[in-house]
Amino acid sequence: MLFSTCDLCDEYRADVSGDFEVLVHAWRSYGKHARFCGPVETVQCYEDNTALKEAVEGPGEGRVLVVDAGSSMRKAVLGGNLAAAAAHNQWAGLVIQGCVRDLAELAEAEVGVFALGHVPMPTQRQGQGLRGTVIHVGGARVAPGAWLYADPDGVVLSKRCLHQA
Repeated sequence: MLFSTCDLCDEYRADVSGDFEVLVHAWRSYGKHARFCGPVETVQCYEDNTALKEAVEGPGEGRVLVVDAGSSMRKAVLGGNLAAAAAHNQWAGLVIQGCVRDLAELAEAEVGVFALGHVPMPTQRQGQGLRGTVIHVGGARVAPGAWLYADPDGVVLSKRCLHQA
């Protein structure tokens, strides 16, 4: 993957079209891959990871799952088992506006994981959540099919692919 979020921001800093945005948060990297990109799939959930589980147990095809977990710091929507499923099913990464858990397992999972923080408390699955809908994460409108780029410097979103393989 030949990209840098800083270089992308340098190149698109004057863009006022809304086609390029920075997802503003103090993201932390938890997965084995600290740099990842791909087309976006979305999940919206709050303290119930049913929809996230369904997503990562399906084919990722190099996509990035962006999760609006309502910025909850009370319950983790992703842990080691779901990160392993995401890696196995070829998700490039996950960006979670919420918490994760099982840090040692996440660090070994062959997937990128960015989140706001971590907490040991799991969710209770109650069959709630939405997939494939427009969500708001880091102050940006995130729609399925957009492109997300994440590295140690931050997370950016574009309406189209900005790099060459």
